[in-house]
Amino acid sequence: MSSGGHGSATDRRLNALFRHLSSSARMDPQQLNSIAASPTSANQNDSVFSHVVRAPEDPILGVTVAYNKDPSPVKLNLGVGAYRTEEGKPLVLNVVRKAEQQLVNDRSRVKEYLPIVGLAEFNKLSAKLILGADSPAIRENRVTTVQCLSGTGSLRVGAEFLARHYHQRTIYIPQPTWGNHPKVFTLAGLSVKSYRYYDPATRGLNFQGLLEDLGSAPAGAIVLLHACAHNPTGVDPTLQQWERIRQLMRSKGLLPFFDSAYQGFASGSLDSDAQSVRMFVADGGECFIAQSYAKNLGLYGERVGALSI
Repeated sequence: MSSGGHGSATDRRLNALFRHLSSSARMDPQQLNSIAASPTSANQNDSVFSHVVRAPEDPILGVTVAYNKDPSPVKLNLGVGAYRTEEGKPLVLNVVRKAEQQLVNDRSRVKEYLPIVGLAEFNKLSAKLILGADSPAIRENRVTTVQCLSGTGSLRVGAEFLARHYHQRTIYIPQPTWGNHPKVFTLAGLSVKSYRYYDPATRGLNFQGLLEDLGSAPAGAIVLLHACAHNPTGVDPTLQQWERIRQLMRSKGLLPFFDSAYQGFASGSLDSDAQSVRMFVADGGECFIAQSYAKNLGLYGERVGALSI
């Protein structure tokens, strides 16, 4: 601060602020309280958001809430597919701890903004993981990948892109499917319809119903496919069935949108669990792939994901 008699510009601003506050302080205390607590609506006893209805309990996370409230000492939380110890405690994979340590010790890392599509090396490796390191689509530069907020964010970004740039705005999702799929696609601007998938009688795939429903879908419609470990049924088509699905969809110009949330979980092999996606990519047609690392790397809280087209 200046040592001169008139003080610095900072001093003058502080003095002006002090005078302003002093004049405000001479107001009736009740007036001051009224100003401080005044809502943006005309009626001070009401809020402009008083009409908002509390959302219902999330059915997936609601299982965890019920689990925590259950007093039974013998219980298992089946609400979220995350790694747990023998004692039921959250588990961080050794490979994740090792990677975190490498990041902490990397003195070259900075906190600047990333490019709008995210971390370039992450995108490159994500595409390789799902498509294969020797993928012709990668070699021929036919793949673009953007970093997203886990699988949910990847689905939302892809759906909004389709709603804006694709000629068909109808997406067919399996019945049943992950609970958030209808919400994500509807809010992104797509019209959601379903195709038969699970047969409760056989506890298996309703393959004939699936073929009939996709066969009657309008040309060019979008079709959501679970890459592996179908959520919530765990029922996946065989490779032969995947091939028939691919042939049908390509013959009608249906656009595949894969949700790959469990790569490595279904068979224990990253490559085997990506075969459905790679079959569609190999024929040269368009394909959308949303990847999540929440389950297979246990990175739920990190929100790590990617969208490849």
